[in-house]
Amino acid sequence: MTQLGIFLQTGGASGAAGNPMSGIFMMVLVFVVLYFFMIRPQMKRQKEVKKFREAMKVGDKIVTAGGLHGKIKDMKDTSVVVEIAEGVKVTVEKASVFQTGADMAQR
Repeated sequence: MTQLGIFLQTGGASGAAGNPMSGIFMMVLVFVVLYFFMIRPQMKRQKEVKKFREAMKVGDKIVTAGGLHGKIKDMKDTSVVVEIAEGVKVTVEKASVFQTGADMAQR
């Protein structure tokens, strides 16, 4: 007999004798654990990042998703001009900015 057959036979015998509500309770318990340990912290981080992006202003030090460190020189609707070295400016999307210099100092 295959391992799958043995597993199904033993699972079927114990499932019939057990309480049918225990399966539903376990599913709810798994969802609650996932919510508090994975979903909720991720939503909190997303709110913080959104708040960082809305509070950015010219002169702030930032770090992009690609790891570029620089200072904001100009802001547009969806992009930011960042000076990464003396006289070297790059344009990056606001969505790629994750931290500002002040936020990094606090961590």
